[in-house]
Amino acid sequence: MANKATVQKEWLLVDVENEVLGRVASKIAMLVRGKHKPTFTAHVDTGDHVIVINAEKVRLTGDKMEDKEYQRYSLHPGGQTREKAKNLKARKPYALLEIAVKGMLPKTRLGAAQFGNLHVIVGNTHTHEAQKPRKIDLNSIK
Repeated sequence: MANKATVQKEWLLVDVENEVLGRVASKIAMLVRGKHKPTFTAHVDTGDHVIVINAEKVRLTGDKMEDKEYQRYSLHPGGQTREKAKNLKARKPYALLEIAVKGMLPKTRLGAAQFGNLHVIVGNTHTHEAQKPRKIDLNSIK
């Protein structure tokens, strides 16, 4: 079993241009959790840091861009806000991918810590060159 001292974290680079949102999010969630490693331990953060570029170019199938709604609450009476996926993508291009991956992580303190290993970037360039991320092809992940 792995523990915090023995975990080997790696930096991975993923390009999601023209990828389907849900399919790419499930693979990214698996990388962030560390389930692709043979040393995966459920109660330890064994996942890698994942840098996702071109987040604004992710696509939704069918009519989901027009029909899918995201809702949030301000914790005030009548504070429920609904927003179409098209409007959310125009306002925050990275939010679609972040919401999808966060929903696939555990709803615990460990899941919140693992979500911190996800770095979603709009565009091609990122500021994590010093970490020497390894480019990974999502089609090679099952």
